[in-house]
Amino acid sequence: MFYSMRFDNKAITALIALIFALWAWAGEVSAAEILVGTQDEFQDAVKDARPGDTVVLKDGEWRDFEILFRGIGKPGKPITLTAQNKGKVFITGQSNLRLAGEHLVVSGLVFKDGYSPTNTVIAFRQSKGKYANHSRVTETVIDHFNNPERFESDFWVMMYGKHNRFDHNHLEGKSNQGVTMAVRLDSEESQQNEHRIDHNYFGPRPVLGSNGGETLRIGTSHYSLSDSLTLVENNYFDRCNGEVEIISSKSGGNVFRGNLFYESRGTLTLRHGNGNLVENNIFLGNRVDHTGGIRVINKRQTIRNNYLYGLTGHRFGGALVIMNGVPNSPINRYHQVEDSVIENNSIIASDHIELAAGSDAERSAPPVSSVFSNNLVHNDDGANVIAVHDDISGISFVGNVLNQVEKLPTKTGFRSANVALIEADNGLLYPASEELAEVGASRDIKVLQRSDTGPSWYPKPGPQQRFDAGAEIIIEPGEDTLFDALQQAGAGDIVTLAPGDYTVRKTLLIQRPVTLRSQDAAQRANIAFERTALAEIADGGSLKLSGLIISGKSAPDVAGNTVVRTSRYSMLNNFVLEVQDSVVLDLNTNHSFNFFTAAKHTFADRITISNSVFRNVTGHVLYLNREDEDLGIYNAEYVVVKHSTFENVAGTLADIYRGGTDESTFGPHFELADSTLEDVGKGKRNKSGASVHLLGVQATSIHGNTFADSQPLRIVETVGEPVTRISGNRFETTPAPLVGPLGSAK
Repeated sequence: MFYSMRFDNKAITALIALIFALWAWAGEVSAAEILVGTQDEFQDAVKDARPGDTVVLKDGEWRDFEILFRGIGKPGKPITLTAQNKGKVFITGQSNLRLAGEHLVVSGLVFKDGYSPTNTVIAFRQSKGKYANHSRVTETVIDHFNNPERFESDFWVMMYGKHNRFDHNHLEGKSNQGVTMAVRLDSEESQQNEHRIDHNYFGPRPVLGSNGGETLRIGTSHYSLSDSLTLVENNYFDRCNGEVEIISSKSGGNVFRGNLFYESRGTLTLRHGNGNLVENNIFLGNRVDHTGGIRVINKRQTIRNNYLYGLTGHRFGGALVIMNGVPNSPINRYHQVEDSVIENNSIIASDHIELAAGSDAERSAPPVSSVFSNNLVHNDDGANVIAVHDDISGISFVGNVLNQVEKLPTKTGFRSANVALIEADNGLLYPASEELAEVGASRDIKVLQRSDTGPSWYPKPGPQQRFDAGAEIIIEPGEDTLFDALQQAGAGDIVTLAPGDYTVRKTLLIQRPVTLRSQDAAQRANIAFERTALAEIADGGSLKLSGLIISGKSAPDVAGNTVVRTSRYSMLNNFVLEVQDSVVLDLNTNHSFNFFTAAKHTFADRITISNSVFRNVTGHVLYLNREDEDLGIYNAEYVVVKHSTFENVAGTLADIYRGGTDESTFGPHFELADSTLEDVGKGKRNKSGASVHLLGVQATSIHGNTFADSQPLRIVETVGEPVTRISGNRFETTPAPLVGPLGSAK
């Protein structure tokens, strides 16, 4: 028997909707959420996870946790690893994360208070040949997760495989050697990867004082003729100061779009590889030292619609740098710029545009078959900031406008005009005249906000203020009162010493930024010390000395004492030492008594001496001479001495060493101004034979000083294009300065 059933259209539609609802319900039922509280539970959950499942780490600290997150998800149904509450799962100790498989997602984790036992914190692979594809890491934090040895190189993030995404993450405070984030192309499975790196917050990275401090690198020179096809979009680079390259692109086909570089030293560098696109990026240097823009090398590069403001960098770190190449260059050197386009960029209030930069006997191939068009270069003073270092006839210049520049770089392709600028709705500056609407960056370029990057739940750091931001601690003379006060002092606190004599029996350990100052400028506190050092700057510490009298008369009768020293072990955190309005005397209980001694693998952002007197010193005042392997490493970025007097110093006022031929750093910098040196440098143990000995210093300014009965200045210029300025000094019974390349200043 057969029954005839009739359905109208409404019934059919309802039936179909019911079927889809049942399918959706079935899918939801099959997708599990597993909360785990131990590493064993995590491993079991991952092993059993199916597409659509979520493994949830319980809130709290997960210490010494090497996470292997492996699985096969599906499009639209990834396997997810996340936190019970984002930002409340802390991965600490010796920990890391590896992803391997397909369609995986990781979110909400915080790596802090530890370091990876391997060379990577987050890796998009389990091991060679076992990669992650179509996977994502989002809203994850790596905060000061550094190997304790400064020059033990590692990476925070390594991308392998294909079609992976790294977005809305927060990376802050990498201070040991090694790239913060890298894309690897060392296998066919990782080339032409089409990764996406977007909306990340790359937080402050301090000066490393060596090569190996890039924030982002895509590829390596060995695979640089391969395409990566990586998109780097809408990321915020905040004070990324590791070295001369903020981003090092060493592959082809990459796109850098919509990123913002805030007060970051160095450049976005197209170091190797061809066919890259750099567009719609904003560089805000705000006149911070060594802030740079874009450096162009290789073939078929396109640089368009970028806005560059307030950049002070020069040479390889300028606002816009077009390099010379090496004829028939090996893969790891400089390929000639060819078939490249630089158009519609605005370069405003910036100091240096370098054309055919790096020209020398090796880099002798100038740019060819390239176009430089419709760019705006504007400085209020009408300064000509374009430097030409070689033949630039291979570049076609068309429609470029400069503001009131008298001498143009070429006869054609540039015109000088009185260009008034106005601020647009996006906060950027543009020509007021409609006639110049097609010159420079477009008015609709988007300014990325810092708040639009990284996870919204993790705070971003503000301006750094090391000294005098905390509480005041007033102490009286007495046994161990200074030592006890420092034990209690917090970061930024001021320890104020009442008038009187202080004998320090224990070396003062400086673990946080702290100020020691006299309460009364007319009756300074007198400090003597009985150990081989008055103070030791530990990792995380900085020291300011103000208005004090410091004597070495009570120091032990042994060689090699010092008033202030760094930790004798590698330090991750850069420090600052300031001495102002103070008197330091009688560092002569034995020979080689220094005022300040830096240990190997320690680094000062700044050392300053001002309005102070140093008298009777058997060693050096500032001894920064321990990085002697000639690897381009040094001990201090800025050393500044002003309005001070140095008398009867057996060693040097400053001995600074930066050896090697690497060109990846901006420093060291040294300034000596308006000071007096009398009987300095004549000790028999002063091997340099100088009153000031500088080797490899990149920027030297010595002006307005008096040198009396002292050894000569000895300045050895080594790598790069060092700038040495010596002017307005008086040399009384003191030889003339010795300045020249290695081997000449003898």
